[in-house]
Amino acid sequence: MLDVCLVGTGGMMPLPRRWLTALMTRYNGSSLLIDCGEGTQIAIKEKGWSFKPIDVICFTHYHGDHISGLPGLLLTMGNADRTEPLTLVGPKGLERVVSALRIIAPELPFEIKFIELTKPEQVLELNGYRITAFKVNHNVLCYGYTLEILRQGKFSPERAKAHEIPLRLWNPLQKGETVEAEGKVYTPDMVLGPARKGIKLTYTTDTRPTDSIRRNAVDSDLFICEGMYGEEDKDEKAKGYKHMTFREAAMLARDAKVGEMWLTHYSPSLIRPDDYMDKVREIFPDAYPGKDGKTVELNFEED
Repeated sequence: MLDVCLVGTGGMMPLPRRWLTALMTRYNGSSLLIDCGEGTQIAIKEKGWSFKPIDVICFTHYHGDHISGLPGLLLTMGNADRTEPLTLVGPKGLERVVSALRIIAPELPFEIKFIELTKPEQVLELNGYRITAFKVNHNVLCYGYTLEILRQGKFSPERAKAHEIPLRLWNPLQKGETVEAEGKVYTPDMVLGPARKGIKLTYTTDTRPTDSIRRNAVDSDLFICEGMYGEEDKDEKAKGYKHMTFREAAMLARDAKVGEMWLTHYSPSLIRPDDYMDKVREIFPDAYPGKDGKTVELNFEED
């Protein structure tokens, strides 16, 4: 299962009851963060989740409302005696930006590893996640992210017996390992059925609607998408600043055939997102306004 928490939903500036942009997921003892706006560590603390298992932080882009919370979070991790490496992922310039921010967090007891995105679309395998980073359309270089937990096929004792595979080798093969015994090589595909449906989450913010979002979000269990503006008279403003409206997000969700959509990254002037949801649901019925701390547990389908 994948635990998902929309840590902060605000764009541009925090409000009394709205933290800046961040998403946190937990899977198999490891946590991942996307963006780290100002106040992210406070919001995580309020939720009752822990910083300690955070092993990967992905950044969509380097505007302050998406990264200014990083130095404080790094200091907190260091003060908690973290020694495990931390991997940071983001667009070109990541190491330069983080090094500048670390002027106020210069000494840390753990290594920071950098993965800078250099292609329009890039796939990474980290801590049990398959992460697809894809370029979107903002006024600076910006990426969206799809997180997938893949699920291998079901183990078939009948296939193992048909291949005359010794019983002692069944367990490593079931775990996806290739093994060699008595001069023969045995591979997982010899004992596993076709891959089963995994878990898929797509997150994107600070962008106009793009084909890259639509394509990568296809069949996502959960699609978390920017909704900077809910008001109908903000279409031109959204285009000018390269952001998205509620209705545009809903059309992406509909076209990508996602399971559910949460809106996020609201304009500071948008105080009550719920007021605009009726028209959004005319386009995509399973749409919900994101709220700070909103959480869901995504599970594998029953066999």
